[in-house]
Amino acid sequence: MKFSFKNIVSLLLRVVAAIILLQTLFFKFTAAPESVELFTKLGVEPWGRIGTGVIELIASILLLIPATVFIGAFLGIGLMSGAILSHLAVIGIESQGDGGQLFMLAIIVWVCTAIIMLMHKQQGIAILNKFRKPQMKHAVN
Repeated sequence: MKFSFKNIVSLLLRVVAAIILLQTLFFKFTAAPESVELFTKLGVEPWGRIGTGVIELIASILLLIPATVFIGAFLGIGLMSGAILSHLAVIGIESQGDGGQLFMLAIIVWVCTAIIMLMHKQQGIAILNKFRKPQMKHAVN
């Protein structure tokens, strides 16, 4: 990996997003009361909490592997879109007196993953092209 400005910014954004996603896993996987209450409020306890944690773990790992950065960012932006909408529609911006910290962390990860997806859009295009059906040439009689 070359140490260009783009690569350094990409690495920093990936590490920030992965650290934020990983630090919440302890609460999800240990059934911390705060996490259980939040997912109960959403009506998806315990499977929503555990499933979200598993997907966040996968996204974090994929963000840190250069060949899978776009997939990790795609998962991350999807997860954080759900988190942000959940805060706005059900939980509220402030959750359990946290001053909006969980909401802000979701926004930070969303912004990081959006920028990462833009920076690595060629990787995303290459992934999409692998799943496209080849165009058939029409024979002219």
